[in-house]
Amino acid sequence: MPETIQGTVRRVGFRNEETGFTVAFVDEVKIVGTLPPLQLGEMVAVTGEWQNDAKWGRQFAAESVLPILPTSPEGITNYLAAGHVKGIGPALAKRLVERFGADSLRIIDEDPERLREVPGVGKRTLKRIKASQHERHGLRTLMIFLAGHGLGGGRAFRIHQAWGDNAIAIIRQDPYRLARDVRGIGFEIADALARSLGHDLRSPFRLMAGLRHIVDSARNGGDCGIRVDKAVKACVDLLKVEADLAAQTIEDAVAQHVIIEEELDGARVLFEPALHRAESRIAERLAALARQRPKWSRIDPAQAIRLAEEESGIALAATQRSAIDLALRSKAVVITGGPGVGKTTLVRALLAVFHAAGLDVALAAPTGRAAKRLGESTGAAASTIHRLLEMSPQTGHFQRDQENPLEADAVIIDEASMVDVPLLDAVLRAMPSDAAIVLVGDADQLPSIGPGQVLHDVLASERIPSIRLTEIHRQAEGSQIVLNAHRIHRGERPRFGKANETSDMFLFVADAPERAMTHVVDLVTKKIPQRFGFDPLREIQVLAPMRNGAIGVHLINEKLQAALNSPERHKAHVERPNGVMFCPRDKVMQTENNYDKAVFNGDVGVIATIDPEEEMFTVDFGGELIVDYTFDEADQLTLAYATTIHKSQGSEYEAVVIALMPQHWIMLQRNLLYTAVTRGRKLVVIVGNDGAVQTAIRNSRGGDRVTRLKHCLAAGV
Repeated sequence: MPETIQGTVRRVGFRNEETGFTVAFVDEVKIVGTLPPLQLGEMVAVTGEWQNDAKWGRQFAAESVLPILPTSPEGITNYLAAGHVKGIGPALAKRLVERFGADSLRIIDEDPERLREVPGVGKRTLKRIKASQHERHGLRTLMIFLAGHGLGGGRAFRIHQAWGDNAIAIIRQDPYRLARDVRGIGFEIADALARSLGHDLRSPFRLMAGLRHIVDSARNGGDCGIRVDKAVKACVDLLKVEADLAAQTIEDAVAQHVIIEEELDGARVLFEPALHRAESRIAERLAALARQRPKWSRIDPAQAIRLAEEESGIALAATQRSAIDLALRSKAVVITGGPGVGKTTLVRALLAVFHAAGLDVALAAPTGRAAKRLGESTGAAASTIHRLLEMSPQTGHFQRDQENPLEADAVIIDEASMVDVPLLDAVLRAMPSDAAIVLVGDADQLPSIGPGQVLHDVLASERIPSIRLTEIHRQAEGSQIVLNAHRIHRGERPRFGKANETSDMFLFVADAPERAMTHVVDLVTKKIPQRFGFDPLREIQVLAPMRNGAIGVHLINEKLQAALNSPERHKAHVERPNGVMFCPRDKVMQTENNYDKAVFNGDVGVIATIDPEEEMFTVDFGGELIVDYTFDEADQLTLAYATTIHKSQGSEYEAVVIALMPQHWIMLQRNLLYTAVTRGRKLVVIVGNDGAVQTAIRNSRGGDRVTRLKHCLAAGV
């Protein structure tokens, strides 16, 4: 049963400003939960339940926190002196209480003009006090309102940020606007609040909000839309209404343009309007570019190829020469191919040709690691697409668009299989009207994590000039990694080296997750370093299809951290809310783009130092990039001894250990295995069994997402 404790905020150990998740101490009690900002010295009433955490012991899981205002003159003085009301510092707090005594807070709240009676309170100070108190009063009122309906204080903070003092009126009228307008509040939370407020469960507000939630949720699986029959079933399951009412809601939503319906391959499909428009814009722009000849089309292809070969010092293969010729004749070109076929060599060659013609070229990739590798391999400046488009960390919007286009004659995007619909739409909208685009990537890898399958659809449409590089370069011919990747792509079983053979690809058989975990830990900590000399931290990466489970990423990370860098060996550590501890020498991965720190989603580094007194730590990302973090920023990182195969896209590692077990059956696909194998430069070891490998190879589904880009391009839209 929930209970309420009261006390003073003594310390805030951790707070995520984005989510509101907080770890704090109220007197001697550790409280955790999604909460509004807490200030030191503030008296609060915390409602929640006690819990016994396996790692952190007894703590109080807070559902809501409400401030308790002091009543004594001394308490009021301390409260105001602590800065709870902007514009009032310690000296002014003392003068206010000397003038108004125990009535001070009521005067500030109800009759603030009287504050002018106190020396030092001018018009500007009074304005700040009024604004601060108004904000606090509005937030406090909203917190009390939401607490009465079972919602915690952290959500109140985000709601008040979005709607201010209009929040309660908006919620009473249409609580489902919370799901549309307030980040972090989904349909389920809005629906629970609506029920508490007594809204009709068959009301148009609820039915429409549920349908929007279903259509928008399709993107979680990479789809841009959802078939009508599936949407009807999902509405019945989610809203607990009959199929006829769900179907009528769909008809109403289409009529009101809340969602868009289109027929694809004989099936009725529903689309979220923004994604629908984005796919249409991509098709229109790519088709228009494909019809145009670039301003450098008069360059002699033979001369360009000679120049490219001189610059690279490599005789280009036939398909590479054809690719250069194609890029000189069209403003939209797609270049694809598997490992070892020279995609990077071709990009270097294209850069040489374009630079010789005096062209400005923007070189970019979807992730920080991919961009870094692209820059190193080409010797040219490369950036993430988000940095190229100058995404604002404050707003999340791109500052480069049709009103403020890129300053480039050509844009080359590497690892294009990772680019989703919204991102390619943003790139095309930011390109100057006379610029060209070259998409380079391996179409047989996993599609993007975000909605769509851009590279697959563009190639499948056969409307955009494209070429597949096929010749395996001489230096790659001896690599079983490269040859096996092509075997997997063809649906053939890879060939593994035996224990005493010279090879770069092996299979360690394990019939149970526990045995597989033992193999993984032994390979990373002993066998691979001893035989091949690879550094377990810097050069070996473990990959798995799933985060959770007995052989998932989370548990592998826990086991490898214990084996390689046990927290028990370290006095200094960074405590994360999920129970994970970071210690010096831990391998970590950045999980979001941070433009201020110049680190990006997927960047991997090693924790270098931890300063508990300053609550700071540093991460060495290599290449002289050492980045400072506060303890509060630790949630931007995760342990990275192991990561998911999806997360590894765009990265390459000296050695890769892949956990592949029947327990991963829901994820076992040919393109997943292909992607995992192609992450390894010099060594790939699969830990699992032949059955899991064969299952993945047989399961060739892919390119089966619900999208319309291919149809738009094929239809000439």
